[in-house]
Amino acid sequence: MNIGEIAPRVFKWNAETSAMVPLHPRQADRQYVDGEEYRLGVIEERSGSSHRHYFAAINDAWHNLSEDQSVRFPTSEHLRRYALIKAGYADVQEFAASSRAEALRIATYIGGIDSYAVVAVKGSTVQRFTAKSQSYRSMGKDEFNASKEKVLEIISAMIGVTPAELAKAAA
Repeated sequence: MNIGEIAPRVFKWNAETSAMVPLHPRQADRQYVDGEEYRLGVIEERSGSSHRHYFAAINDAWHNLSEDQSVRFPTSEHLRRYALIKAGYADVQEFAASSRAEALRIATYIGGIDSYAVVAVKGSTVQRFTAKSQSYRSMGKDEFNASKEKVLEIISAMIGVTPAELAKAAA
C-alpha cells in the first residue's frame, strides 16, 4: 500500500504492554503490514462545528456580494478559493513565454481550464495560483484556524462588514 493511501487511524496507548492499540483493529489489519515500522504523530482534531460555521459564513458572504462581485465569483467555492489565494494559502506555478503576447495567450488558456485558479501575467511570465486544500487530511488544526481567520477577514472586507459581524450572521 502506498503511504499516501494510508488514512489516519485512532490508536490508544496501553501502558501495561507499552503498545499503541488501534481502536478499529480490522481496519488497521487491512491497512498496515505486520512487522513493518510506521511513524505515529499526534494530529489535533479540528472542530466540526468550526468547520461548518466557516463554510456557512462564506456562503452568507457570497449571497451578499455586489453585482460585480457576483459575476466574478459565481459560487461560494470560487469566493473561498480566491480568498485563500489572496491570504497566501496557494500553490504557484510559473510558465515562461517567449513574449508578453504569448504570455497573455497562455494565461487565457490556463484561466479557461481552471475557473478556481488566479492567473497573473508579469512581462512574459504567467503565474497560476491554486488554493491549498483545507481538507481535514491536508490542513491541521492550527493551519486551518489561521487560514480561516485570514479568509474571513478578506471576505468580510469585500462585503463591507467586520469578521465578527460575518461570524454572527452565520451562527
